[in-house]
This record gives sequence, structure tokens and C-alpha cells, in this order.
Amino acid sequence: MMTDILPANDPAALDEAARVLARGGLVAVPTETVYGLAADATQGEAVARIYEAKSRPRFNPLIVHVDSLERAGRLIELSGTGQALARAFWPGPLTLVAPMRADAGIASLVTAGLDTLAVRWPDAPALTGLVSRLGRPLAAPSANLSGTVSPTEAAHVLESLGGRIELILDGGPCRIGVESTIICLESGAPALLRPGGIPREALEAICGPLATPAGDPGRPTAPGQLSSHYAPKAPVRLNAIRPRGSEGYLAFGKPPEGVGYDVINLSERSDLAEAASKLFAALRSLDSRCPAIAVAPIPDEGLGEAINDRLRRAAADRSTTR
Repeated sequence: MMTDILPANDPAALDEAARVLARGGLVAVPTETVYGLAADATQGEAVARIYEAKSRPRFNPLIVHVDSLERAGRLIELSGTGQALARAFWPGPLTLVAPMRADAGIASLVTAGLDTLAVRWPDAPALTGLVSRLGRPLAAPSANLSGTVSPTEAAHVLESLGGRIELILDGGPCRIGVESTIICLESGAPALLRPGGIPREALEAICGPLATPAGDPGRPTAPGQLSSHYAPKAPVRLNAIRPRGSEGYLAFGKPPEGVGYDVINLSERSDLAEAASKLFAALRSLDSRCPAIAVAPIPDEGLGEAINDRLRRAAADRSTTR
């Protein structure tokens, strides 16, 4: 299969992408977080193609994307807390997991057999434009092979999924660079299932303290919960003051003196937003030329919580199920 690349800001390209989706095809689409691999969430065969193209375990549920709070309300039952979070952070990098409505019309593969559905209204004109053109929600996990480093540029998608999907919409580098924050509203206090593009502190200012459930990596309730995920081919060593031997080095802030040329600084000014936006591209770059990767300590606050979550999963035992 030939994979075409078209500009994401071209209305004619969006029209073509909508036609591909309507006939059950797959389209990689830029968002503010990472590139997503979109399919019509109401077509079971189309959703099955997402799992096939990504080699993704079918027990790992997908996020459904919408273009309005009204459309989200047709899919899930949002509590008062859910409404408040949606109004504060949508469109944006927040996914809400809530009980799915009986008449939602979502393909069963999307939820992996769960009674809940993960929904996001992204700040991404190409993706919301496709939802609007199609008139249906889109399932869209990251556009890469399952468990590998997430794509933040169209070239990353082509490298990972070229020949497996019909079309890539190129919108340039993603602005935020890490996936959405996922909050579960199923029962009781809202729970943080995955840190992401909205820091915990901002969320808790709206909804109060967030619970952090232990979770079961073998039975995820939301994407991004598998113990080994976001992983380059090279082994990753965390909290490294300096690299050893032939390791590439991901620095943060002022790098140690005397380090070789295989260094990428996520942010020389120790800016966590800049570090998040560069994280996945930097991992890919070092992975292409270094046998191992060492990562400098990164503060576990604000967006640092999401960055460290991705790095811990990237460094996890690769023998675990992705």
C-alpha cells in the first residue's frame, strides 16, 4: 500500500482524508499532543485496522475524539465534575473516561470490553475538521507501532507506519509533544489514569485532589498504562548525572562538562513545556545513532510528571507486555 502525505491545513486534503475514513480507511492526523491514527469509531472493521496497523493488543482501549462538548455528551455520561473539567480544558490535551451511553454507537473494539469510554476534544483543527466532515467521532491512538516512541512529526509516522496506512496529514511538529492527561470519572473522586499535557495542579484547581489508582498493566482501563511503552530500541537509563561509555545523553538544564557530541538538551533553560515538546523527537534521534540512552534527572512537578511517566515506561523491562 502506498502512503500519501498531504498538508493538514489544505481543505481539499481534509476532504480526501474524510473520504478515506468514510470507506473504513486509516489516516494519520496531527494534534497538539502527538500524531493520531484515526478511524471511524462507529465502524468495527475500521477500528480493527487500527489494531492491525499498530500491532496493538486488543485489550488496550482507544480514545475517541470529538469536535464539541455536545458530541461528547452523546457518547458518555458526564458528571458535574466532568462538565467542569471539560469546560475548563476543552478543546485541549485532556481525556475524560466516563460511563458510555447505551446508544453511543461506538464499535465494541474501541472500549476493549469496558463499560466506559475515553473521550477527548482536541485543540487540533485537522482532527476536529475531520470529525465535522464525517459527522462521527474518530478513534485515534498515537500513529506508531504499539509500544514504540510516539510520533510528533509526519516523518515519524511514515517511518513507523509507512505502507500500512493510506494517508498522513502533515501539520508540522506537535506543539505539546506528550499525550493527553487521562482522568477517570467512573465513580467517586476523579482519578488520574495517565499524566499528560495538562499538569495535575491545574486539574486539581478545578476538581480537588486526584486519586491515583494502582491499575493493572495486564488489563488497562485507558491508553498508556502498559508497563513498557513509548520505548526506543536502545535501553534507557534514568536519573543519570552524566552518560557512560557510548550512551547518548538527554540533558535537562546545564549539561555536565566534558560530555561528547551525542547530547540533546531538552531545555537549556530548564523549561518543562519545552522539554515535553522535544521529548519524543529527541528519543528517536538518539535511538537512531546510540546503542544506549542516559537521561538527566527531571523535576517531577507540573509537566515533569508526564515526562517522567513516559521515561519510566520507556526504561521498563521490555519483556513485559506492551
